[in-house]
Amino acid sequence: MPITGGCHCGAIRYEVRGEALTHALCHCTDCRRHAGAPMVGWTMYPATALKVTKGTPRVYSSSENGRRHFCSDCGTGLFYVNDAVLAGLVDIQSATYDDPTAVPPRVHIQTAERLPWMTRLHELPEFERYPSQL
Repeated sequence: MPITGGCHCGAIRYEVRGEALTHALCHCTDCRRHAGAPMVGWTMYPATALKVTKGTPRVYSSSENGRRHFCSDCGTGLFYVNDAVLAGLVDIQSATYDDPTAVPPRVHIQTAERLPWMTRLHELPEFERYPSQL
């Protein structure tokens, strides 16, 4: 059964079939800046496993060989390819899955660039919903 997903506004939809090769939580500066988040979850698949079923993602050259695919309407980051380093593979931002729990994370990567406070997140207070006071 395929995993389905898409962007925030619904202009881009996709499905991916087969087993993920891995699910990595990336802490690199490029991922953080592109996503506007402290880290990004990526599931890796053979590129042939991915099929865009609606819309056409826009492609941004984020480095010499890295290409980030995103929705040009809402800005949601979707896919990453780098044929020089990861030939024949595609990374899919796992938070864009309709069921983000479909593939559990397996590893943290690029921790040399991790924000120092990320290692202590589990120590922060938690609220099931937005608190009345912070």
